[in-house]
Amino acid sequence: MLSKNKIKFINSLKKKKYRNESGLFLAEGAKLVDEILTSGFQVPLICATQEWMNSSRLKEQANIKELISITQRELNRISTQKNPNQVLAVVEQPVHKIAEDELTDNLSIILDSMSDPGNLGNIIRTGDWFGIYNLICSHSTVDVYNPKVIQSTMGSICRVKVHYRDLEEVLSEYHNVADFHIYGSFLRGNNIYQTELSDKGFIVMGNEAHGISKELIPYIDNRLYIPNYVGNAGYKPESLNVSVATGIICAEFRRRKGDMK
Repeated sequence: MLSKNKIKFINSLKKKKYRNESGLFLAEGAKLVDEILTSGFQVPLICATQEWMNSSRLKEQANIKELISITQRELNRISTQKNPNQVLAVVEQPVHKIAEDELTDNLSIILDSMSDPGNLGNIIRTGDWFGIYNLICSHSTVDVYNPKVIQSTMGSICRVKVHYRDLEEVLSEYHNVADFHIYGSFLRGNNIYQTELSDKGFIVMGNEAHGISKELIPYIDNRLYIPNYVGNAGYKPESLNVSVATGIICAEFRRRKGDMK
């Protein structure tokens, strides 16, 4: 049975302030929690229904400090979901350091003031799918440990490292690195399908409404755009959703490299 203090503590983690203070976040649902348990993340607390307790073999193997059996009604009281699924975990936020060679020898995604939790979660999934394991976010980007972001990653948060940095400092540091390129997504620029692409560099994606900040534009070597194919339909869509655009761009980079399977 959950105590009132436990319920209060878990519910506090729905707010960024308390996630920052505690260094913890919430993960929900059998599939996501199973991914967390195999990832090596530290798990101070799991609250789960008897159904999950009976079915999960991972609970005996993972580093769980406290495991509490709860009813569906109790799960409803602490969940962020409309239809909670068996289990909720309190997880320690991992501490990621940026390794120099991981950045200079690979592609990374830069996110400038991303505001929508679903977009951030989907971009983390996209990075995982295309083998891009470092995301560098502006401090104004939505919190990666927002429950909506965590759920949207579908477990990719276990593999993709998300860093928060001053983007102008990061881009200025790598702007003149040999054989390293900084690409940006724009509504006008070089057609991505007709542009030479490298497998080392940054892919900068801007805010959903305002695009890439003007302070960052001078550091971008190549402005990419994704052409539309509406032909003579007599209209032109305003833009692509930023997470969709990120997927298209990453797919084209990987297609050029020949790693698509």
